[in-house]
Formats: sequence, structure tokens, C-alpha cells
Amino acid sequence: MRMHTPDDQTDQLVAGSATPQLIARQFKFTEGPAVDRQGNVFFTDQPNNTIWQYDTNGKLSLFMADAGRANGMYFDAKGHLLACADENNQLWSINPENKKVKVLVKDFGGKRLNGPNDVWAHPKTGGIYFTDPYYQRDYWKRNSPDMVGQKVFYLAPGQSQPVVVDDQLRKPNGIIGTPDGRYLYVADIDGNKTYRYQFGPDGRLTDKQLFAEMGSDGMTLDEKGNVYLTGNGVTVYSAAGQKLAHFDVPEKWTGNICFAGKDRNMLFITASEGIYKLPMRVKGAY
Repeated sequence: MRMHTPDDQTDQLVAGSATPQLIARQFKFTEGPAVDRQGNVFFTDQPNNTIWQYDTNGKLSLFMADAGRANGMYFDAKGHLLACADENNQLWSINPENKKVKVLVKDFGGKRLNGPNDVWAHPKTGGIYFTDPYYQRDYWKRNSPDMVGQKVFYLAPGQSQPVVVDDQLRKPNGIIGTPDGRYLYVADIDGNKTYRYQFGPDGRLTDKQLFAEMGSDGMTLDEKGNVYLTGNGVTVYSAAGQKLAHFDVPEKWTGNICFAGKDRNMLFITASEGIYKLPMRVKGAY
């Protein structure tokens, strides 16, 4: 039996049981779910260097091998799959039709990035925001970062050099923006906080506000503006920062989430070795 708190809105969010349903558990560590225009979802198995597809008919298939150790991903307005490819600390754009890769960012001022982790593209400007924390990988030859600090970057359309838009977070990780282009959410996973920003001139971030006393690995939004944070299961906050619900996930760690399916009413969850789905009453923001 689930115990309700006065502000628990689980029954208003979830269609049926709040227990996520296992789709498959054949991976080493799943991450980076991104949904295309049709509602198909793509996700990564970073240790195995692969990107998988789970389509709207429930079919699971390998989309790309030798995937640059892709982590966080996001589809831009042109339908290209942006991928945080931290094998060589790059940001990629993948054409899903022919799987051709374009390297958007390969360094910052001649220095290697820490390891791009999560990414979001502004729906109106096309500018790209990504987080760049340092997580030591066993497939790297280096044992320390080239740069000082862990930052949030902005890449303007047509440019190859990003600019720093926040360098005051301990370890920026999850990132998502609102579809109206007004707000950006960024999680500081080591600081155990999530912040909300507005957008200024030239892609800069302004009006930084503490949104929630909780960090997050990945995040998504629903049509009501609620923010879904991950780590120990999934925790949902209203746009005003009020905790609304929590869903337990039967894995050691919940890495990331997105809304998928033809009607965008399935919460797709990447969690450690498995992938899960949770039918929802609400639809995703995208």
C-alpha cells in the first residue's frame, strides 16, 4: 500500500500502478533517452558503446554500434540526434537516416572537454546547451581533466567553439529546457541541487534560481511543466518547485528519463542494467 502525503499527486500523474514495468534487462548501464518526432525512443548503453532504439510498436533493436561512448542525447528541431560522445570528449550530431556523424564540438580553447554528459537544444534559436562534468572513464588514457572546473556550455548555431554559461556548479549533470524557450533547468548532482535559469542575449543564462534541494542525473518535463528528476528512482516537482510524487525503480540507480510513445504518454526510464516504462495520465512536454 502506498502512503500518501498531503501534496502527493501520484494518482493524477500515473495511469494505473506507480510501479515501472520492465522492458528489458540486458545492458551494462543505460542512459540518455531521447524521443524522435514519431515517439520512438533512443537510448545508450555507454559501457558497451551502443545506442539502442525502442520503437512505438514495442520493438527493441540496435541502432548504432561504435557510438562514441554516447551518454546523454536529445533530438534537435531538424530531427538530428545530438549525443554527448565522451569517448573523445566531443559533442556529436547523428543523422538517424544514414547514421552519419558530424562532430559539433571537439575542444574548448584547444583543451579537451571533461566529458559532455547531457544536452538540450533550444527549440526557437537552435542553440545547444550541454553539461560537462568530469567522471573518470576506464577507456580514457588520461587520469585528470585538462580544464579547471566543471561547466555548463552553450554552442551557438554554426559555431564550433562553445561558451561557458555557468561555472559555479560543483558537478553539472542533468539538463532540460521548456518547449516555450523560457526556462532551462540544470542539476548539480554533487551539490544536490537543481537550478532554473532564464535566457539572455547571445544564449547566455540569467536569473539563476534554486529550484529544488535535489540533484539529478537526468531529467524531463511533462505538459503541465512538472519536472522529473532521477537518481534514487524518479521524483516529480511542480513548476513552482513543490514535490508532487516519487516512483521507486527496482535498480541501483535511475540514470535518465523521457516521455515516449505515439501519444507521448509513456514515461521511459533508463536505470542501470534495465529499461522501464510507466504509463502516464499526463503527456510529455515534447
